[in-house]
Amino acid sequence: MINIPECSVVVITYNDAPRLARAVRSVLRQSLRDIEVIIADDASTDDTERVARQLQRKDPRVRYLRGEVNSGGCGVPRNRGVAAARAPYVMFLDSDDELTRHACKSMLLEIERTGADFVTGQITRLYERSGKTARYYPALFARRRTVEGIAQEPEMFLDSFSTNKLYRAELLRQVPFREDMHYEDHVFTTALYCAARRFAVVPWVVYVWHRASAESEARLSISLCLTEMTNVRSRIRAARLSDDILRANGLGHLVHERQRRFIRQDLRVYLNPLPSRDPAWIEEFVSVVRPYLAELDPVVFETIDPLMRVCCSFILDGRPDELLVAARSLNGPKAPPRVAVREGGRTYWGTVPDERREITSLRMAELPYSASRLRHEAVLTGKGSLIRLAITTYDPFGVLAATPGWTAYLRFRNHRLRLDPREQPDGGYLSEATIDLTTIHHGRLGFEGRYDPVIEILNPDGRVTADRLLVDPSTAPLGTTVLCHEVVVKAEGNAAFLRVLWRRQGLLRQLPRLKRAAARLLRKVSGPEVKLRVYRSLISVLPARRDLALFESDVGTGYTGNPRYIYEELRRRGAPLKMVWSAATARGHFPSDVRLVRRMSWRHIWTMARAGYWVDSHGMPLAYPKPPGTRYLQTWHGQGIKSVGFDAPDLRADFDGPRATWRAAVDRWDALVSPSAEFERVFVPSNGYRGRLLRHGSPRCDVLVRGDREAAGRARRRLEIPHWSRVLLYAPTYRDRAKGSGQSVRADLDAMAEALSGDWTVILRTHPVERFEVPEHLRHFVRHAGSYPEVNDLILLSDALLTDYSSLMCDYAVTGRPMLFLIDDWDEYRRVERGVYHDLPAIAPGPCLTTTEELIEVLRDLDGTTAAFASRYIAFRRTWCADEKGNASANVVDAFFDPRHAQAPLPSDVRERPPIVPRHLARLPLLGRSR
Repeated sequence: MINIPECSVVVITYNDAPRLARAVRSVLRQSLRDIEVIIADDASTDDTERVARQLQRKDPRVRYLRGEVNSGGCGVPRNRGVAAARAPYVMFLDSDDELTRHACKSMLLEIERTGADFVTGQITRLYERSGKTARYYPALFARRRTVEGIAQEPEMFLDSFSTNKLYRAELLRQVPFREDMHYEDHVFTTALYCAARRFAVVPWVVYVWHRASAESEARLSISLCLTEMTNVRSRIRAARLSDDILRANGLGHLVHERQRRFIRQDLRVYLNPLPSRDPAWIEEFVSVVRPYLAELDPVVFETIDPLMRVCCSFILDGRPDELLVAARSLNGPKAPPRVAVREGGRTYWGTVPDERREITSLRMAELPYSASRLRHEAVLTGKGSLIRLAITTYDPFGVLAATPGWTAYLRFRNHRLRLDPREQPDGGYLSEATIDLTTIHHGRLGFEGRYDPVIEILNPDGRVTADRLLVDPSTAPLGTTVLCHEVVVKAEGNAAFLRVLWRRQGLLRQLPRLKRAAARLLRKVSGPEVKLRVYRSLISVLPARRDLALFESDVGTGYTGNPRYIYEELRRRGAPLKMVWSAATARGHFPSDVRLVRRMSWRHIWTMARAGYWVDSHGMPLAYPKPPGTRYLQTWHGQGIKSVGFDAPDLRADFDGPRATWRAAVDRWDALVSPSAEFERVFVPSNGYRGRLLRHGSPRCDVLVRGDREAAGRARRRLEIPHWSRVLLYAPTYRDRAKGSGQSVRADLDAMAEALSGDWTVILRTHPVERFEVPEHLRHFVRHAGSYPEVNDLILLSDALLTDYSSLMCDYAVTGRPMLFLIDDWDEYRRVERGVYHDLPAIAPGPCLTTTEELIEVLRDLDGTTAAFASRYIAFRRTWCADEKGNASANVVDAFFDPRHAQAPLPSDVRERPPIVPRHLARLPLLGRSR
């Protein structure tokens, strides 16, 4: 090799011949071609040398260095590799891991662009047993940035790896690795952070960390040999040395931050699997860790996770038994304590208030009943198909004591067994249950899979709270054969909860293969193309039935919106129609007396072909033409400021296929419900619609005009909202470029809970395409109602609306109640994201906010804010709600279903449509002024 390479990658290895080639190939495949690979072999005794020399012969960029004596660590081979590196930049790679294809090039460009001393990038862990990946502390790498020294971002102490970084070679030679210890990475990166005046952070994955399972034949890395007490001692030694390095470099004020890293990461890796360790190991672990924790200033513990703080307190107090109980709450079901005490509005783990064991911020004691937490510990025994459980239930927050008349059940998937709990002297409840696995039926085809039994506590109101069962991690699995199934009942996970696994045997074992074959055949005989051909044939020969109406809302996902209220008006009148609903989901979202047909089933195809009326709020299946004689009422699902139709992102691009499909779909509509003149001005031309308009308001808004105390009460009871609490409905819309990401929930719910939970409850109504899970510690304050069947109930219950760009604002304005707008991404949304027709900050009937702090202040003075926006509110209602009189359902039914009005001529102003708005204007504000 004549030219000096741009980057040297040092691959350290020891007795890892099977995986070495994979690691080296990940370097040779780099998009940066001017590279060298230095294999630093720490005196392997297996085939590593043969593999390395073979790689060297195949590619001249590979160099091989072999040590004479194994050093027992990683420092020696890394230092040896750095000494041999010829490039100005260096990376490290362990022989059991890989670099991503553009790692070297992307970080080299970044270090040259920023002038940083090193660049660090995202690590992803690849769990070899499952094939799943998980990013390491993704929040650290969420944004691309340059950091002017570790004091600017001490949180980066969590990034203590040497392998996810590209370094200037001269810096590495000033900061060598320790050669006399394990976890030299921790000491090295601490010294590195002290020496670096500037470093860069990139958000993309640069390093793939392979995590071999404990059962794997592959040799586990040092970081995974957690059962050895020498491993614990090595980490503590590395932590102490790191603290000393910070002090020696004038960064003593950062020692607390570095020590928090030890608790959050280093200590946690031992506590996670601690429940599966034997008592002697736990006792020794406590004796080894305790001295270092005792050296820490109490301030170090103040900002760490409450359960970790509880665990640390038991280590400091030398109480391994209590540590074991607490450690089982870190993972899996994250069980509550056995006992808790509340004093002065605060909650403590245990029987006495101890500030080190305060768990108030977890809010376990403030959860609604259906989310409340109980702890169930079970002793598992059995023989053959009989499973015996002795279950002790702990009620740390007094949920059962406050719910007289409760009943307890043990549920094994679809099998439910009533329990007879007996109160014990320690305050717990003891139940005994015997389950005969032969009585658990899974249908004629059997069952292949797993489930976790739970204890359900049913209160007299019918609400249920459920938690999984903790079992002793050392419990031997119980296996048996039941009705052509192999069944195993076992402890699962670090927290050791009860799990049941079923596996088909004998002839049933062939079912998956037969089902796959049947599914392939079914796809051939009833795939989309076949169904469409059959449908076209049906509508060409069968007349439409004038007494059959097909309803659909939200593409079959619910019984809601305009179609619901039109349907109910027809039922109220006793209309001579057979009315059927298209349902894409389970009946749970529909009343029991509603006739359903599964969307896109053969029966649905038949119903579409025969129905004389179609009524929906989005669009019947797009490729299906309307049958001759069928009349289609399009009610749509909202109006507002967002771009729609051909101006929306999915149709804005100039592709003929999707645009032609939508144009044909719109041409099917015989009538369109028009809730306002503004809707007509924007929606009609944006969709190229030229049919009949029914200008009577929105049927779904009738109940908002008239009000419905029963609906509000029903929602309050179902969501378990206290009678004294004010209710904020938070309904953000999705982001087109981040659907399903949860990014639409932009308010800081933690900050809101801290400031407002005594007075307010938030109902979170995310868009159906969004995915967001409310953390447990916020469920006392936030009720997730994304799947609540009727949004009008939530509107009627709420005292105010918080939204961003959702069309719900136009319906909500009917109520006259306050509206707030959190639009921190307004410029991006209107210019890059969706595009808008109106300048929301100029017309909003409430304050437009950019921070959660502003939101909290507004909610604290909601009356004053409402008064300030009174005139804006009137104008907003005039624009979008002028036609809402409370009788839209009746008027729409008269206009569309009454034969005297159904074919009325179009008004002249409907025939003369304004031109369709050009697509390139869709993202500009104030495309037209509000009327």
